[in-house]
Amino acid sequence: MPEWSTLVLFIITTELFLLAPGPAVLTIVALSIDQGRLAGIVTVLGIGLGTLIHVMGAALGTSAILVASPTTFRVIKFLGAGYLVYLGIRKLLELKALKEVVEPEPRRLSQVFYEGFMVNLLNPQTALFVLAFLPQFVDPARGTVTGQMLLLGLIFVVMAICSDSLYALLSGTIGHWLRGTPAFLRGQRLLAGSALVVLGISTVLFGS
Repeated sequence: MPEWSTLVLFIITTELFLLAPGPAVLTIVALSIDQGRLAGIVTVLGIGLGTLIHVMGAALGTSAILVASPTTFRVIKFLGAGYLVYLGIRKLLELKALKEVVEPEPRRLSQVFYEGFMVNLLNPQTALFVLAFLPQFVDPARGTVTGQMLLLGLIFVVMAICSDSLYALLSGTIGHWLRGTPAFLRGQRLLAGSALVVLGISTVLFGS
């Protein structure tokens, strides 16, 4: 187990990182506004599970294999980008339905969880971040590297879930206040769909 001073530094650094929202937060905010707080929280849990798998992969060495294989990395990057574009296009296609339907159609929580999980699982940048970030706080003299990586990764996932849940609750509350306004719903879908499409394309064009 790392020293307490190292753990404190890790927690502070993680919190600073979480204050800068990324693609996962965009997904959470868009879905929370559209489907409500509960759906947002479920999305957070799906994203958290995806991050946990990346943590386990880093701890067990599979992420190192992923990074070492450019072909594997590109395949996963394209799959992730394609999934984001798919979600964005589907959101944009919902604009037609808003001509007559004001309230968004509720979606199954299992589907919401799955989408959040896949968005993060198919994001190789998460694997790269975990592989580069966690070892900075590992001390081989304090125990097994795998055990320390898993501990730090679990702390990171729990902190990320707490942070992302705040975005879900806040966005879901705002969406509840404005959900009866057709203009807001159209703007929300247009913004969320366009952002997801741009995010997926930029991942391919500018991602490492």
